Amino acid sequence: MKKLILLFCLVFVVGCGKEISDEMPKDVFIDVKTDDIEVFQDVYVSDLIKDSNVKIEDYQINTDVIGEKEIEFYYTYLDKKYVYRMNVNVVDTVKPKIFGSSSRTVEVGYDGDLCSGYTYGDNYDGQPICSVEGEYDYNTVGKYDIDIVVKDNSGNSNNYAVTLNVVEEIKSNNNGGGGTSTKLAFSDAYERYKSDNTELGIDVSEWQGDVDYEAVRETGATFVMMRIGVTLDSGEEPALDGRFLNNIVSAKEAGLKVGVYLYSKALSSEEAIEEAEWVLDQLNGESLDLPIVFDWEIWSNWNSYHMSFHDLNEMAYDFIKTVEAEGYEGMLYGSKFYLENFWEDENFENIWLAHYASNTSYEDYMMWQFSNVGRINGIYGDVDLNVMVVD
Repeated sequence: MKKLILLFCLVFVVGCGKEISDEMPKDVFIDVKTDDIEVFQDVYVSDLIKDSNVKIEDYQINTDVIGEKEIEFYYTYLDKKYVYRMNVNVVDTVKPKIFGSSSRTVEVGYDGDLCSGYTYGDNYDGQPICSVEGEYDYNTVGKYDIDIVVKDNSGNSNNYAVTLNVVEEIKSNNNGGGGTSTKLAFSDAYERYKSDNTELGIDVSEWQGDVDYEAVRETGATFVMMRIGVTLDSGEEPALDGRFLNNIVSAKEAGLKVGVYLYSKALSSEEAIEEAEWVLDQLNGESLDLPIVFDWEIWSNWNSYHMSFHDLNEMAYDFIKTVEAEGYEGMLYGSKFYLENFWEDENFENIWLAHYASNTSYEDYMMWQFSNVGRINGIYGDVDLNVMVVD
């Protein structure tokens, strides 16, 4: 009987004596805004109220799904609690993005899909539709001005102007020269990037083979980011990097700071969380000086993944939240282009930037991977070089 009375109190009253009413007292006014809310926008109930003579119980509204929805909030007047209900409309007004060349050349008789040569995506819609607009003829040599058009399911569209060249034959541009990359000695990088608030280091995987970490440290490096594993295919358990166990022991013995990264092929938050849990299992409580990194770079098939930009970022957030829940730091790895166009980089506390250049205009990074053709004592062959900002 006592349980039934308690249930009655929870359902029909507050505190078993303060009833909740949805009838607004005549002396109360609540002036509500009627503007649409952008999908994924951070909005609280208080943001929707122009004016009110009562204090409302504020909370954040879920804006992850577009469409009209009813929300409710509570307020107290003369020691009595009331509920107020209102409708809000969540909309998506953001245009999709399109990336690719502004010039496309095909041979006469081409029967492929021009859209396949472009990368496109949307903040909300995981399957925006791509089409080609303009007058052109694959069977007639000529130059045609066309548009690659991408439209999402909210009706937002983006046009990308392209010059289509239809030719008799695409001639090979292979002159037999493979080209060379200028190697960057660690000592030169140290002189260029070392300061009072920076440290220099490397990142390695099994491809670097047997590393002499004592020699690496003596050259001036203070940290190493090492691959703990790689996911070979979406949905599969990651494979442990063949040199990880030796790398982490040897690097720590040499006095280097250590962080780890996982090369991910996750296509959902569920997979990303499973990958993070796998990393935690491999570490088994091992201490790290630097973050655990979510390294996702499988962009070549992006159009086929049917992910929105929001889905992509949620995946990274969930990986990072999972490792941080166990006391580690999390970090996102990305090239400058993708950080600026695909990732919501401002929402990640730690960024590992990949930009192979002498200088970068990207500012908010914790680490910057500035060369993939570095040379350092203790490693035979090329190695990635990094600078880390320290407090």
